[in-house]
Amino acid sequence: MSKKIVAVNASPRKGWNTDTLVTEAAKGAESAGAEIQKFDLYRLEKFTGCISCFGCKKEKFKGHCICRDGLTPVLDAIREADGLIIGSPVYLSEMTAVFRALYERLTFQNLTYNKENYCCNAHMIPVLLIMTSNAPDTYYTQLLENYRKTLNLLVGPTEILVSGDTLQLKDYSKLDWPWTLFDPEAKKARHETVFPQECKKAFEMGAALVK
Repeated sequence: MSKKIVAVNASPRKGWNTDTLVTEAAKGAESAGAEIQKFDLYRLEKFTGCISCFGCKKEKFKGHCICRDGLTPVLDAIREADGLIIGSPVYLSEMTAVFRALYERLTFQNLTYNKENYCCNAHMIPVLLIMTSNAPDTYYTQLLENYRKTLNLLVGPTEILVSGDTLQLKDYSKLDWPWTLFDPEAKKARHETVFPQECKKAFEMGAALVK
């Protein structure tokens, strides 16, 4: 029986950096024999982050978020999956709001508040966390390490792929005012030379997720 891998795009921009890397990672997993189920969070029915109802702390719901909305199919799919690929850009020094919503509900449902048994997740799965940013690759090292630590504890062993200094627009010259913080030509050059290497790395890491 083939393994099931859930791929989640937490970027609103279809076909751009984050979505491309998530797609490549999913292709890698598929090449290794996995069955892929992909979700674009910005295209789901309305949902929220954790509402702190503590329903998941009741014995009969342990490990299950009881809030029913657009995220429910995603959480259900991850619960049955053999691996998770999730990618988000950085907006204002944090992952996107939809990433945070999923992250809160994915991890909190497995947290017991019991120091003898911190996590109730009996089905830990490998995770590939992809982050894209217009800042340098190392700019958000601590942020990513915090995510890795929590995902390791409550979801499964987590690997990280970072794509920094990303190309944001196809044509920066069409802006109403120049974005002088960036060098458009340098970004285009990086997108043409480095980004394809990152896509290859995403493919390889997706395949490794299955093995």
